[in-house]
Amino acid sequence: MGQDRQSQADRQPVIFDTNINHVLVNGAGIALSKLKRAKSFNARLYYYAEIGVYLEVSLSRGAGISDESRDLLSNMHNEATHIHMQKNKNTKLKG
Repeated sequence: MGQDRQSQADRQPVIFDTNINHVLVNGAGIALSKLKRAKSFNARLYYYAEIGVYLEVSLSRGAGISDESRDLLSNMHNEATHIHMQKNKNTKLKG
């Protein structure tokens, strides 16, 4: 029975400080890629909001988020803002 508990614990990965940074940056990067390919306003808005959530989470103090990750997320959010606004502007000009 003791071995069964040990094997369960081995299968449960522990997230270290560096891993949470990777999760946030990679998640935001995926959302940014999807935002760039999105065809509708609602899809763009969804991915833009998702990037905003990653940025907001990165602002939590004491969570092990590095300054480098915060900077990367801030830059991605700025890029997403520009893309989202530009596509909205282009859509309005067409219609």
